[in-house]
Amino acid sequence: MAKLRRGTHTAYAEAASLRLRAAWLYYNQGLTQKDVAEQLGISRTTVIRLLDEAMKRSEVQIWINDSVDVCVELAVKLERAFGLDEAIVVPAPVSGHAEALAKSVGLALGQFLSEAIPDDYTIGVGWGRTMTASLASFRPPRRNNCKVVSLLGGIVAVHQTNPIDYSWRLASQLGAECYMFLAPLLVDSVATKQNLIEKCGLDAIYRLAEKLDLAIVSCGDIGPHSTSLSEGWISKEELKQLINAGCVCDTMFNFLDEQGNNVDHSINSRVMAVDLDTLRQAKHIVLASGGAHRAIAIRATIRRIGCNTLITDESAAHALLELVARDEPSELPMEAKS
Repeated sequence: MAKLRRGTHTAYAEAASLRLRAAWLYYNQGLTQKDVAEQLGISRTTVIRLLDEAMKRSEVQIWINDSVDVCVELAVKLERAFGLDEAIVVPAPVSGHAEALAKSVGLALGQFLSEAIPDDYTIGVGWGRTMTASLASFRPPRRNNCKVVSLLGGIVAVHQTNPIDYSWRLASQLGAECYMFLAPLLVDSVATKQNLIEKCGLDAIYRLAEKLDLAIVSCGDIGPHSTSLSEGWISKEELKQLINAGCVCDTMFNFLDEQGNNVDHSINSRVMAVDLDTLRQAKHIVLASGGAHRAIAIRATIRRIGCNTLITDESAAHALLELVARDEPSELPMEAKS
């Protein structure tokens, strides 16, 4: 299968780097021209000129087409360190808050998917804040004979992240068939899980998941501010148990240790999700997640399912490269998935 790669990286001149950073801060991060000027150490008049030039060069449309030079350098290093087909690194948001990180990485994910998805693809999707944010910049041409498959169940009380809405909107914009994972995220027993799969039609989802051309997933960290805890999907006691079991990562509600293995906890056997070992067989895997605090989770996810395209931010990129440097020479770079 041809790699989902949109082109080669280009080294940017200092002026272009400054122009693109100013555009990113102004349009994607919502800073005022005055704030952009202060952050970059230039005058407000220069900011106005840079933004005008970016518009004339078509570097600013609904999203920014190119990253800045420091991000390109980080991306190349990540590609080499983890054996990726492509890494996309966006500037770290000023606030560093979870919502800002999700928006920044999500916008880059939406742009990538807009350009990369061809006809005749079966696409498996997880869900989360980053993936929901990708819809703001997802503007693909309509594709022929595509299928979008939800990879895990949903939740009763929906806040900002709605897995069914995400899958449907992604499929709708592609003109694709949509296969919903109509089940709760977590059930009471393994027996219930098996009954739902075998007797309620979910086996079709699992069969499609075995032949994915593209899988799009995110991952979360485990801690006092983890999404799973803040959204009420797990209790504080369960979080404590998971941490004591060595958990560092939540990938599609599978709780993994630093090596990418499922930790010893009943949640992992009761989650309504496509098995990660099945997901690993997808022909191309896109992983989108940001924030330095998620570096260990990102690495654990790559160890478990592999990764072809990594979409992240500067802070996570730096932290990931620090992890690699710390592990050398004991850890060799992963081979890219074919």
